[in-house]
Amino acid sequence: MSQAYFAHSTAVIDAGCTIGEGSKIWHFSHIMTNCTMGANCNIGQNVVVSPGVILGTNVKVQNNVSIYTGVICEDDVFLGPSMVFTNIVNPRSAIVRKDQYARTLVKKGASIGANATVVCGHTIGEYALIGAGAVVTKDIRPYALVVGNPARQTGWVSEYGHKLRFDTNNQAICPESNQVYELIDNQVYRKE
Repeated sequence: MSQAYFAHSTAVIDAGCTIGEGSKIWHFSHIMTNCTMGANCNIGQNVVVSPGVILGTNVKVQNNVSIYTGVICEDDVFLGPSMVFTNIVNPRSAIVRKDQYARTLVKKGASIGANATVVCGHTIGEYALIGAGAVVTKDIRPYALVVGNPARQTGWVSEYGHKLRFDTNNQAICPESNQVYELIDNQVYRKE
Protein backbone atom coordinates (compact mmCIF):
# COMPACT_ATOMS: atom_id res chain seq x y z
CA MET A 1 0.00 0.00 0.00
CA SER A 2 1.44 3.38 -0.97
CA GLN A 3 1.51 6.35 1.37
CA ALA A 4 -0.78 9.30 0.67
CA TYR A 5 2.02 11.91 0.94
CA PHE A 6 5.43 12.45 -0.67
CA ALA A 7 8.69 12.39 1.28
CA HIS A 8 12.06 12.89 -0.43
CA SER A 9 14.48 10.02 0.16
CA THR A 10 16.69 12.25 2.37
CA ALA A 11 13.80 13.32 4.64
CA VAL A 12 13.55 11.70 8.08
CA ILE A 13 10.11 11.02 9.54
CA ASP A 14 10.07 9.66 13.08
CA ALA A 15 7.54 7.20 14.47
CA GLY A 16 4.14 8.37 15.62
CA CYS A 17 3.65 11.16 13.07
CA THR A 18 0.39 11.78 11.28
CA ILE A 19 0.83 13.28 7.81
CA GLY A 20 -2.12 14.30 5.66
CA GLU A 21 -2.84 13.30 2.10
CA GLY A 22 -1.08 15.30 -0.61
CA SER A 23 1.58 16.74 1.71
CA LYS A 24 5.18 16.99 0.49
CA ILE A 25 8.34 16.82 2.59
CA TRP A 26 11.52 17.83 0.79
CA HIS A 27 15.30 17.29 1.05
CA PHE A 28 17.00 16.86 4.43
CA SER A 29 13.94 17.76 6.49
CA HIS A 30 13.24 16.07 9.82
CA ILE A 31 9.71 15.51 11.10
CA MET A 32 10.16 14.41 14.70
CA THR A 33 8.02 12.07 16.76
CA ASN A 34 4.29 12.64 17.31
CA CYS A 35 3.91 15.56 14.90
CA THR A 36 0.58 16.14 13.21
CA MET A 37 0.45 17.60 9.72
CA GLY A 38 -2.76 18.18 7.76
CA ALA A 39 -3.42 17.56 4.09
CA ASN A 40 -1.63 19.44 1.30
CA CYS A 41 1.20 20.85 3.41
CA ASN A 42 4.55 21.64 1.80
CA ILE A 43 7.68 21.30 3.93
CA GLY A 44 10.73 22.81 2.19
CA GLN A 45 14.27 21.53 2.45
CA ASN A 46 16.28 21.50 5.69
CA VAL A 47 13.22 22.05 7.91
CA VAL A 48 13.03 20.78 11.49
CA VAL A 49 9.60 20.07 12.97
CA SER A 50 10.11 19.19 16.65
CA PRO A 51 8.14 16.62 18.65
CA GLY A 52 4.44 17.26 19.09
CA VAL A 53 4.14 20.20 16.68
CA ILE A 54 0.75 20.57 15.02
CA LEU A 55 0.40 21.91 11.47
CA GLY A 56 -3.05 22.37 9.94
CA THR A 57 -4.11 21.87 6.34
CA ASN A 58 -2.28 23.64 3.50
CA VAL A 59 0.57 24.96 5.66
CA LYS A 60 3.54 26.12 3.57
CA VAL A 61 6.94 25.92 5.29
CA GLN A 62 9.85 27.35 3.29
CA ASN A 63 13.50 26.20 3.45
CA ASN A 64 15.57 26.24 6.67
CA VAL A 65 12.68 26.79 9.09
CA SER A 66 12.75 25.54 12.70
CA ILE A 67 9.38 24.79 14.30
CA TYR A 68 9.92 23.88 17.94
CA THR A 69 7.74 21.95 20.37
CA GLY A 70 4.80 24.02 21.58
CA VAL A 71 3.95 25.52 18.18
CA ILE A 72 0.53 25.09 16.59
CA CYS A 73 -0.10 26.44 13.09
CA GLU A 74 -3.70 26.47 11.91
CA ASP A 75 -4.80 26.03 8.28
CA ASP A 76 -3.27 28.08 5.43
CA VAL A 77 -0.31 29.41 7.43
CA PHE A 78 2.81 30.50 5.51
CA LEU A 79 6.25 30.29 7.19
CA GLY A 80 8.92 32.15 5.21
CA PRO A 81 12.51 31.02 4.56
CA SER A 82 14.75 30.68 7.63
CA MET A 83 12.16 31.99 10.11
CA VAL A 84 12.28 30.43 13.56
CA PHE A 85 10.12 29.86 16.61
CA THR A 86 11.46 29.64 20.16
CA ASN A 87 9.90 27.57 22.93
CA ILE A 88 11.66 28.72 26.13
CA VAL A 89 11.85 32.35 27.28
CA ASN A 90 15.11 31.92 29.23
CA PRO A 91 17.10 29.03 27.73
CA ARG A 92 20.28 27.78 29.39
CA SER A 93 22.39 24.92 28.09
CA ALA A 94 23.00 23.46 31.56
CA ILE A 95 19.38 23.72 32.76
CA VAL A 96 16.75 21.38 31.32
CA ARG A 97 13.39 23.11 30.95
CA LYS A 98 11.50 20.71 28.67
CA ASP A 99 8.56 20.87 31.08
CA GLN A 100 8.34 24.64 30.55
CA TYR A 101 7.84 24.85 26.77
CA ALA A 102 5.52 27.74 26.03
CA ARG A 103 2.68 27.42 23.53
CA THR A 104 2.71 29.57 20.39
CA LEU A 105 -0.40 29.70 18.22
CA VAL A 106 -0.38 30.90 14.61
CA LYS A 107 -3.98 31.38 13.53
CA LYS A 108 -5.55 30.62 10.14
CA GLY A 109 -4.09 32.35 7.12
CA ALA A 110 -1.26 34.19 8.90
CA SER A 111 2.06 34.69 7.08
CA ILE A 112 5.48 35.05 8.69
CA GLY A 113 8.25 36.55 6.54
CA ALA A 114 11.79 35.36 5.88
CA ASN A 115 14.22 35.40 8.83
CA ALA A 116 11.54 36.47 11.31
CA THR A 117 11.71 35.21 14.89
CA VAL A 118 8.63 34.44 16.96
CA VAL A 119 9.38 34.45 20.69
CA CYS A 120 7.32 31.75 22.37
CA GLY A 121 4.09 32.13 24.28
CA HIS A 122 2.23 34.39 21.87
CA THR A 123 -0.68 34.22 19.45
CA ILE A 124 -0.47 35.53 15.90
CA GLY A 125 -3.99 36.41 14.77
CA GLU A 126 -5.85 35.31 11.66
CA TYR A 127 -4.39 36.64 8.39
CA ALA A 128 -1.73 38.71 10.19
CA LEU A 129 1.36 39.49 8.13
CA ILE A 130 4.73 39.45 9.91
CA GLY A 131 7.39 41.26 7.86
CA ALA A 132 10.76 39.76 6.95
CA GLY A 133 13.25 39.91 9.82
CA ALA A 134 10.66 40.96 12.40
CA VAL A 135 11.01 39.80 16.00
CA VAL A 136 7.60 39.04 17.51
CA THR A 137 7.59 39.60 21.28
CA LYS A 138 3.83 39.94 21.95
CA ASP A 139 0.44 38.84 20.65
CA ILE A 140 -0.42 40.07 17.14
CA ARG A 141 -3.98 41.09 16.21
CA PRO A 142 -5.87 39.50 13.31
CA TYR A 143 -5.13 41.24 9.97
CA ALA A 144 -2.26 43.24 11.52
CA LEU A 145 0.85 44.14 9.53
CA VAL A 146 3.92 44.15 11.79
CA VAL A 147 7.59 44.85 11.07
CA GLY A 148 10.86 45.50 12.89
CA ASN A 149 12.68 44.50 16.06
CA PRO A 150 10.73 44.37 18.24
CA ALA A 151 7.82 43.95 15.83
CA ARG A 152 5.42 46.88 15.79
CA GLN A 153 2.18 47.28 13.93
CA THR A 154 2.31 49.59 10.90
CA GLY A 155 -1.08 48.86 9.37
CA TRP A 156 -3.64 46.26 8.39
CA VAL A 157 -3.79 43.72 5.55
CA SER A 158 -6.53 41.84 3.72
CA GLU A 159 -6.85 38.08 3.57
CA TYR A 160 -5.02 38.36 0.23
CA GLY A 161 -2.08 40.15 1.90
CA HIS A 162 -2.70 43.67 0.54
CA LYS A 163 -2.32 46.73 2.77
CA LEU A 164 -5.73 48.14 3.65
CA ARG A 165 -6.45 51.86 3.37
CA PHE A 166 -9.50 52.83 5.37
CA ASP A 167 -11.80 55.69 4.30
CA THR A 168 -13.62 58.16 6.55
CA ASN A 169 -16.29 55.51 7.19
CA ASN A 170 -13.59 53.11 8.46
CA GLN A 171 -14.03 50.80 5.48
CA ALA A 172 -11.42 49.43 3.07
CA ILE A 173 -11.58 47.27 -0.04
CA CYS A 174 -8.96 44.68 -0.97
CA PRO A 175 -7.73 45.57 -4.48
CA GLU A 176 -7.42 41.91 -5.49
CA SER A 177 -10.49 40.22 -3.97
CA ASN A 178 -12.83 43.24 -3.60
CA GLN A 179 -13.56 42.01 -0.08
CA VAL A 180 -14.74 44.82 2.21
CA TYR A 181 -13.19 45.32 5.65
CA GLU A 182 -14.24 47.47 8.60
CA LEU A 183 -12.10 49.00 11.34
CA ILE A 184 -14.04 49.01 14.63
CA ASP A 185 -12.40 49.80 17.98
CA ASN A 186 -8.91 49.27 16.57
CA GLN A 187 -9.78 45.84 15.18
CA VAL A 188 -10.38 44.79 11.56
CA TYR A 189 -13.32 42.64 10.47
CA ARG A 190 -14.19 41.34 7.02
CA LYS A 191 -17.76 42.13 6.02
CA GLU A 192 -19.74 39.14 4.80
